[in-house]
Amino acid sequence: MHNKYTLNLLFDNHGRQLNYLRLAVTDRCNLRCFYCMPEEGLNFNKKSQILTYEEMERLIHILADLGISKIRITGGEPFVRKGLIPFMEKVSGIEKIDRLSITTNGTGPLDKIKNLKAMGIHSVNLSLDCLDKARFHKITRRDEYDQVMTYYRALLDAGINTKINAVVMQEHNLEDILPMCNLTHTDHVSVRFIEEMPFNGGSKGYKPIEWNHNKILAHIQSAYPDLEKLTDETNSTSLNYKIPSAQGSIGIIPAYTRTICGSCDRIRLTPKGELKTCLYQNGGFSFRDFMRNGATDKEVEQQFKKLFAQRAKDGFEAEKQKSSAANSFESMATIGG
Repeated sequence: MHNKYTLNLLFDNHGRQLNYLRLAVTDRCNLRCFYCMPEEGLNFNKKSQILTYEEMERLIHILADLGISKIRITGGEPFVRKGLIPFMEKVSGIEKIDRLSITTNGTGPLDKIKNLKAMGIHSVNLSLDCLDKARFHKITRRDEYDQVMTYYRALLDAGINTKINAVVMQEHNLEDILPMCNLTHTDHVSVRFIEEMPFNGGSKGYKPIEWNHNKILAHIQSAYPDLEKLTDETNSTSLNYKIPSAQGSIGIIPAYTRTICGSCDRIRLTPKGELKTCLYQNGGFSFRDFMRNGATDKEVEQQFKKLFAQRAKDGFEAEKQKSSAANSFESMATIGG
């Protein structure tokens, strides 16, 4: 994954450069986090309904030629799908792909961490909403807390760039915010707090959140008044901070407030091969059907360009274009976390 190329520059209709693909390889997950899906799960896709690894690889090559240089593998839980590591190793060998990362819930096999390290993984995002075993079980409806914490320590021991993603939920894990910040004192980790979003698969109703990025920051500053603001990378989705003398950093992601849309550089492909140029978009063009109906690489490329030229200005505009309010409750697992 060494980018030696002067890549084609790909821009949307608002002048934003696109270079980041979030690729969901499955909608299945072995946890049942209440803010993502109902306890009984979802009407999961059949194997024939999702992209094959070969189809994904074809799309990646086309997108790489268009200027996509960063890829994050997501789900569902990616490691639920068999054959993931060999697929990722192929992707990591595509010369125009500069960064390959993955988001996981940490319940996967520990022995695969060495494979991630060997392929030069850029970062691992670990979904972890609390540091308490009982609360973890209440949130995820599964008893996997010890496994996840073992996975977290194994990532750090392997020297892998690790980020924790924690969804802030008013009635469930506010007491975990400061303990999670405390992890950064000794661990080289980025702890990122995410505003809760409405993508819960209809598992619960939704109302505007009270704990937005401003309130999360104020809460952290109440314990750490000398919290330092870091310089955010271009296109960063998080507002980043640091406790003086800490090893790690703290990020806050305004995913519901959507103050970060103006510099968004990412697109999403769902497990079914539907393109989403915005997280809040309703539906999406099916590249799975397009390819299976015989589209050439050139036709696929032209279709990508056409859709990139019709991108919503921000998440609010995309949400207004939804066909019905019910689509607000689509699960994050079907979109690609």
